[in-house]
Amino acid sequence: MRSLYVLLMMMGLCAEALAEGCIVHSQDDRIEVKICQQNRSIPGELFRTGFCQPALKDQKVEVTFIEQCPTGAFGICRNAQVSNMPYRQDIHYYGVASDARFLQPACEQNSAGEWTTE
Repeated sequence: MRSLYVLLMMMGLCAEALAEGCIVHSQDDRIEVKICQQNRSIPGELFRTGFCQPALKDQKVEVTFIEQCPTGAFGICRNAQVSNMPYRQDIHYYGVASDARFLQPACEQNSAGEWTTE
């Protein structure tokens, strides 16, 4: 299960450009995950063609581009830094609120982000 949460954080490294976001909805036989990545500083084309195009083995993945992430997230990793890059994004998490116990420390320690709730 822990690897799932690491995967969620890695998926969260997708981002969007100013007033640009993407909803990544993935599922397999056991797990369904929905996140939204709101771009802060990633170049738009890079965001659309790379960051919001996760390749998740054995999972059905659907990506929808939107202007702004919807409300209703149980947690948001604000100003998360994309690993080894100068880019920043906000990652909105939807679904199982108890997952915050794994996602919050990863947000703060691995992404130098600020965990908030709506």
